[in-house]
Amino acid sequence: MGFTIDRIDHVVINCSDLETTVAWYGRVLGMRREEFAYGEHTHVALTYGGQKFNVRPTGTAHWWSVENDAPGTLDICLISSDPVDRVVAHLNACGVEIARGPVAQIGALGAMTSVYFYDPDRNLIEVAVYP
Repeated sequence: MGFTIDRIDHVVINCSDLETTVAWYGRVLGMRREEFAYGEHTHVALTYGGQKFNVRPTGTAHWWSVENDAPGTLDICLISSDPVDRVVAHLNACGVEIARGPVAQIGALGAMTSVYFYDPDRNLIEVAVYP
């Protein structure tokens, strides 16, 4: 019989330095810091629209997660409604080195244009724009 997946609720970013990661995602991608209680502990998330990234410092003992929680293992694509030239201009203004792009790619909804760059832990971030 099975079941249906509707959407992604959140993604966990394993990082080497929580404050550096939160500051970078806020400055470069406009995400907002949110703190939330989880049991006896306070966790930090980055929110944007109806989505969030939980930010987990690698090796956090009280946070059950993957066995390999190494920073720099995330490869994610985010969608922007702005023109790709604006994405590139903003990254340049933030001093973020573009690793690849703009290049044509195929995403979940078809053809798109993508720009690739790294966060402070060398996670690969792709920002794509659909026509």
